[in-house]
Amino acid sequence: MTSSRSSSDERTQAELKKSGEIPSHIAIIMDGNGRWAKKRGLPRAAGHKRGVESVRDIVKACSQLGVRYLTLYTFSTENWRRPKDEVSMLMRLLLKSLRDETDELNQNDIKITMIGDIDLLPREVQKELNDAFEKTKNNKKMVLNLALSYSGRVEILAAVKYIANEVEHRNIRPEDIDESLLSDHLMTKYIPDPDLVIRTSGEFRVSNFLLWQIAYSEFYISDVLWPDFRRNDLYKAIKSFQKRERRFGKVSEQIKEKV
Repeated sequence: MTSSRSSSDERTQAELKKSGEIPSHIAIIMDGNGRWAKKRGLPRAAGHKRGVESVRDIVKACSQLGVRYLTLYTFSTENWRRPKDEVSMLMRLLLKSLRDETDELNQNDIKITMIGDIDLLPREVQKELNDAFEKTKNNKKMVLNLALSYSGRVEILAAVKYIANEVEHRNIRPEDIDESLLSDHLMTKYIPDPDLVIRTSGEFRVSNFLLWQIAYSEFYISDVLWPDFRRNDLYKAIKSFQKRERRFGKVSEQIKEKV
């Protein structure tokens, strides 16, 4: 049975690769863990734990498809406002996931990176993250980028403050400030902007996620709650992406001429 499912999935992936472009960078707002648990009369922790299984499956599927960058919105700065018990549980779950998954990610040539304020995380989590960064730093197949204690607004503000300070010290001229310069001072400066942003649970919000970087990203909203989101749901999102015409402010005729 497992072999049959594996063969079917390989065929699906092969068809997906033939049918169009595979996004180089997919970013996912993983939403719905709490609602998943509530619908089943379970504590919120059950939804978060089940959500880890979704992460595992989506990371594997993206790697198999040839996605080069996968950014997961794991924990926002706003999430620190949640009840202390839930935050503590999330940090323990993050710690356990890093300990359980890093070796396998390393074996599969996946590099782990992070955007966000690592200093706000518990020291034990910081240590585990730094160990994971070091262990996987030379991997080439895919980058798994975790947005942890992350805020898009804070990221942009930090870049603006740094550039303003450089202008004050005459290291940068005001006329040299452009989109490229600002992008070079964001946490994602080593990662291309997302081609596809997926949000689960049917919500239509960006929730302070990659506010600068998603200017021309394609969006896919899935009604599936994150704990139930699996590779077949990912494939639907990619199929939808492949049907889009990405114009980046141009008209269709210009895009066709370039092709």
